Amino acid sequence: MVDRSKLRIAINTGGGDAPGLNAVVRATTLSALNLGWEVYGIERGYGGFLGEGEIVSLTRESVAGITHLGGTILGTTNRQNPFAWPRPRADGSIEHVDRSGEVFQSFRDHRFDALIAIGGDGSLRIAHELAERGLPVVGVPKTIDNDISHTNLTFGFLTAMETATEAIDKLHSTAESHERVLVVEVMGRHAGWIALFAGVAGSADVILIPEIPYRIERVCDKIREREAAGRRFSIVVAAEGARPVGGEPVVKEAAGPGRSVRYGGIAERLAQEIAERTGKETRSLALGHLQRGGSPNAYDRLIALRFGAAAVQFVRDGRFGCMVALEPPHVKAVPLREVVQSRKLVPVDGDVVVTARALGISFGD
Repeated sequence: MVDRSKLRIAINTGGGDAPGLNAVVRATTLSALNLGWEVYGIERGYGGFLGEGEIVSLTRESVAGITHLGGTILGTTNRQNPFAWPRPRADGSIEHVDRSGEVFQSFRDHRFDALIAIGGDGSLRIAHELAERGLPVVGVPKTIDNDISHTNLTFGFLTAMETATEAIDKLHSTAESHERVLVVEVMGRHAGWIALFAGVAGSADVILIPEIPYRIERVCDKIREREAAGRRFSIVVAAEGARPVGGEPVVKEAAGPGRSVRYGGIAERLAQEIAERTGKETRSLALGHLQRGGSPNAYDRLIALRFGAAAVQFVRDGRFGCMVALEPPHVKAVPLREVVQSRKLVPVDGDVVVTARALGISFGD
């Protein structure tokens, strides 16, 4: 039987960075140290297990003063799945190999008792697969897209939403001054939470999200309607995964072994179509990684700290193969096998969508 008063635990951060990662690392480290445990950080996702990063001791000193910092002190990557690890061939091409066995061996060699894996959809799928093969894992949900199922919120989302809202606020003045249409592209490959929340909060005129396919003529109708009413500018907010009825999202990079589809370019395409159909001077802007950067806001810090402390509690209780989830007012454990079965999408009849329509915002449908 494992002596849970003397555990050695590992922490890693995977996928795209998000505001609040360092807060989770700090909460996890301090909570474990206060139980008398040893804590180690795995650098670069799973790279530290595989010789492509370090395994570092985490102490009170090493996590001091990091709650408010963006990024992650452990580093992260979204291109290194241990089940499909990129390896260069002699001819310069890349093959993808299964190195999960090496992860298990490294885990055993370092005498770890548990892994706390902090990440989004892809990282949690990896954690689930490792758990299914016997690794004692607790997952912590992280993504600015807020599309992880079975949790009310993921940390990083609210900060990203505030960043996007602030950008939309600033675009209003220049759009009105030049009587232009401005199209803003925000992150959201499969779910439009950032576009919806920031668009409503930022008084957008059109919001386009993956859950509601749009018709470009309906988008232009809204712009013409505003023009006729003397409002000679418009703000369009589009999630990167938004798509027209019967069409597909704009893709920058196709999927391949060990990597997912990279979306982007919807704002530029929309701006061109709007200009051609309405005659309005139209500009586009993709906020991109601005949404990932910077300090987490107060609520994201609080969620991250709660998640980190809860993850340690679940390890203490031997509740492996689960994910920390927020179900206000409580934090609970949800089996990873349930989490990975679906994404949390924007409900098209939800109250925020209903509110937006009541305000006169168009979804292009």
